[in-house]
Amino acid sequence: MEITSSLDKGTQPVAASSPLLVLDGLVSTLESLESAIAGLQALREYTLAMASRLAEVMNDGGGNDGGGPASGSAVPSVLNGARWDAAELAQRAVAAEIATATRANDRTVQRQMGQAVELLDRFPATFGALAHGRISLAHARMIQDAGAALDDPAALAGYEASVVPCAERQAPGRVRRLAVREAEKAQAAPMGTRHERAAGERRVWVTPLPDGMAELAAILPAAVAYGIHDRLTRMAQAHAEAGGNQTPETAGMHRSTDQLRADLLAELLLCGAPTGHDTPDGLLTAITARVDVTVPVLTLIDGETVRTAGNAAAGKTAPGHAAASSSTRVPAELNGQHPIDPATARILAGQATAWNRVLTDPINGAVLAVDRYRPGEDLKRLLTARDSRCRFPGCGIKARELDLDHTHDAALGGATETGNLAGLCRRHHMLKHHTRWTIRQTGAGVLEWTSPSGRKYTDSPPTPASYTAGTGKTPGSIPANAARQGGDTGPPPPF
Repeated sequence: MEITSSLDKGTQPVAASSPLLVLDGLVSTLESLESAIAGLQALREYTLAMASRLAEVMNDGGGNDGGGPASGSAVPSVLNGARWDAAELAQRAVAAEIATATRANDRTVQRQMGQAVELLDRFPATFGALAHGRISLAHARMIQDAGAALDDPAALAGYEASVVPCAERQAPGRVRRLAVREAEKAQAAPMGTRHERAAGERRVWVTPLPDGMAELAAILPAAVAYGIHDRLTRMAQAHAEAGGNQTPETAGMHRSTDQLRADLLAELLLCGAPTGHDTPDGLLTAITARVDVTVPVLTLIDGETVRTAGNAAAGKTAPGHAAASSSTRVPAELNGQHPIDPATARILAGQATAWNRVLTDPINGAVLAVDRYRPGEDLKRLLTARDSRCRFPGCGIKARELDLDHTHDAALGGATETGNLAGLCRRHHMLKHHTRWTIRQTGAGVLEWTSPSGRKYTDSPPTPASYTAGTGKTPGSIPANAARQGGDTGPPPPF
């Protein structure tokens, strides 16, 4: 439908004379687009499933991905006590190839490959509806997730016959309730047995969020989860009704029920004692929280001190009332990857009994050296500071969980030095040793990965929080020896 303007001829455009016709056309166009998008998503699912099948072919009955170091061996690969079969390594190699080419995370791609295989093999009616554009990928995932526990093909077919027609008429949110109900009806095992098995998978995890925040989540039995939320709600309400004790941080500030629930949860978890699960000697109660914080020196120094020192170095007198702007402070980082506000960083650094100081290049931010007020493993600390996350492209596993890998194998003469070491998570450590993925160091900690198909990907060390040339702020705002005052051992924490 073509809409033109003819105001100069004294006529009205179609949009002005018949807006309902325009709306009808827009809705029809969007319907067609959604159907086409669903078809493309089905094609993507099919392609990912074929990639998984290809990994099985490359494995070729017990090697790795078709020509790596362990090709032809039926013995599982072993690294630091962990055993991995060749089929799993082949899947990882293919997922890594796809992920690096599409700028995605290889764990995510491997999970999507598994989902695609399951959709095609176990949910043919759902995949058919998706391919013909009658449902969206969101509908398909809802049906797939709710029916994942159904093993009997007949029960699964009956489940799809009940749910797919509903999905063709309803939004995904409404389909979920029916899908869960129909899947429950089709279950062969009793609820008690399944609940016991599911309760064995309870866990807690953290997801980073912007602005120095993070989400703490847990999978718990439903009664426990709702009970926790209800208790926090009643505690928050009682606190609000009683007026509550104001802390210096909350004085004069009204907190909502959501905020009170969050504060109460944090205090209970950080300060409470696990009386029901503690050891006889109270070992668990004695354990306190531990975090790693990377703090630029200028963030630790008070802003007024930085301004005064900088002016003094330039032969100027700083106004006594001038306050440094927030732009002169560089955010600190929690566990090498999560920005936190400067005030929290200074508090954590001041309370630390031992901590690492990371010296970075003021131009490019590269890690130059690491020292510590208590002796330790210097080389390991330097590499942990340089490689604050796994060095495979797209991987974000933090430094505390990495293996220090010799790029050129130590058994073959590789040196144990920064130019031949890199931090890799266990997954990508295995990938490097037992598939056709290869790696070499090109200098300054830069790694060049080569995929099984010959594509090359470069990974540079993560730049820690520091002043760089691009920020417009330079280390010249404080004396060059400001961080070394007090002798060779450096000033007492926190600077």
